[in-house]
Amino acid sequence: MYLTTEVKKEIFAKHGGNETNTGSSEAQIALFSFRINHLTGHLKNNRKDYGTQRALQLLVGKRRSLLDYLKRNDIERYRAIVKELGLRR
Repeated sequence: MYLTTEVKKEIFAKHGGNETNTGSSEAQIALFSFRINHLTGHLKNNRKDYGTQRALQLLVGKRRSLLDYLKRNDIERYRAIVKELGLRR
C-alpha cells in the first residue's frame, strides 16, 4: 500500500507542524497532493480506469477548495504551501 501510517505521519509532521495536527489546511493539501501524484502515475499506465479517474478529479476539486480557502484567509500561508509543494498557481 502506498499510503501507510508512517507516510501520513511524515506528511503531517512536515506540513502540519507535528504529526498529530492532521486538520490544518497545509497538511490536508499536502496529503491530497501526495494522493493526486500517485493516482496520476497510475492513470498513465491504466488509461481506461474510470473509477480512478473520477477519484482523481474529486481530489483535485477538494485540494482546489482548500487552496481557495487558504488564499482568502491567509495569503502568506497560501503562497508558502504553493511554493513548497511546487503547485502551478
